[in-house]
Amino acid sequence: MTDVDVVVVGAGLAGIGAAIELAGRDETFVVLERAADVGGTWRDNTYPGVACDVPSHLYAFAHSPNPAWSRTFAPGHEIQAYLRRLAARPGVAPHLRFGHEVTAAVYSAGRWHVTTTKGSFRCRVLVLAAGRLTEPKIPDISGITIPAFHTARWDHSADLDGARVGVVGTGASAIQVIPSLVDRVKHLTVFARSNPYVIPRNDHAHAAADAAEILRVREEAFTGLEQGIAARRREPAALAELRSRALGHLAAQVPDPVLRARLTPDYEVGCKRILLSDTFYPAMARDEVTLAGALDRFDGRTAIALDGHRAELDVLVYATGFHSTRQPYASRITGRGGLLLSQAWEQGMVSHASTVVHGFPNMFVLDGPNAALGHNSAVHVIESQLSYLVGALDHLARVAGPLEVTARAQEAYTRDIDTMASRTVWLRGGCTSWYVDPRSGRLTLLWPSTATEFRNRNGHFDPVPFG
Repeated sequence: MTDVDVVVVGAGLAGIGAAIELAGRDETFVVLERAADVGGTWRDNTYPGVACDVPSHLYAFAHSPNPAWSRTFAPGHEIQAYLRRLAARPGVAPHLRFGHEVTAAVYSAGRWHVTTTKGSFRCRVLVLAAGRLTEPKIPDISGITIPAFHTARWDHSADLDGARVGVVGTGASAIQVIPSLVDRVKHLTVFARSNPYVIPRNDHAHAAADAAEILRVREEAFTGLEQGIAARRREPAALAELRSRALGHLAAQVPDPVLRARLTPDYEVGCKRILLSDTFYPAMARDEVTLAGALDRFDGRTAIALDGHRAELDVLVYATGFHSTRQPYASRITGRGGLLLSQAWEQGMVSHASTVVHGFPNMFVLDGPNAALGHNSAVHVIESQLSYLVGALDHLARVAGPLEVTARAQEAYTRDIDTMASRTVWLRGGCTSWYVDPRSGRLTLLWPSTATEFRNRNGHFDPVPFG
């Protein structure tokens, strides 16, 4: 059993950010990572065409800009390299513990007892930075006999050149991988349950930037993206402009009226994630690509869609997203009185300040309940949560007892979230999305307001809600 002040679970963007903050403090800490490398989603996703969909200079910590991004929207390997550089810092690297998958974390007698596949730790503070896009969602398809893999578990040994390939899904990963495969395969069949709204990406090469230029670009990008909340709030003019922009992009890139009609979404713009691409629609218009309905089953090597389309396939790629609203790690976390985090979140993830949970003293969840954005950079939210964490640690340094947010404070915060979300396009847009908890129908993944308001409300620690 190793005793430390703080255990951080996960060495992705949030976990590395937490380690950087802790490196300048007096607390002893470790960062437990189940894999053999840092990076989280940028380590796991190595599919062809993987890249960020937030402007590069905005997808970096403010204290650690990267002047060498090669493009407006950085390729995945550049983001992974950036995270590796952060993790290699002298104050961070010695605290990383790879191959340590957390199997249980139990709160008892004022301490968290954390068990991993390589040993146990005892700490005062537990920071969950396990992410929300970590566990691939694989549909249950009967009769499948061909090689199949998820985009987040890309099989680089699979021979796709000249093959008949199926891609399941038309979300953020699919619209990157489809254009990257179309020149390699004999034929590509895309199985779509629904169609995305896509707007121009306008990606271009970047020259190295100095500090002043990075700051200018960050501020311009942040301000521009913040304006996107108006459409998500269903403000008529903003919603109409965004819808027109997306449908205009579709019309400009898909001249065939039949295919264009099939690619037109049947829900309101913004209800699902709005995607950025200048290559997806041209790829879908190629003769080598067929758009089919949702994949239903296999008969030998024949994939059969719900619309009756049949396709002979050699390889199947799942671009089907992740278990986002029902985090698998929650069943491994036991708080006060034996309460599992999965039980506390049975009707959907709840929290106070999108960071702390009643019944789980001295525990902080990064990138968890209502801590994602549907219109701006997740890094801004993570930085805000890290400021909250640092304030809490300062408070704990002055008090003897644990910090546990009251049920009343959590309920009030949840009501506020639900009120803000109630009239947004995410709940009123007529779609099914990974932002919404399927059991409760609540918006549990996104913060339903601006990134600025998130920081103003949740970017500093207030001890009052802890009783």
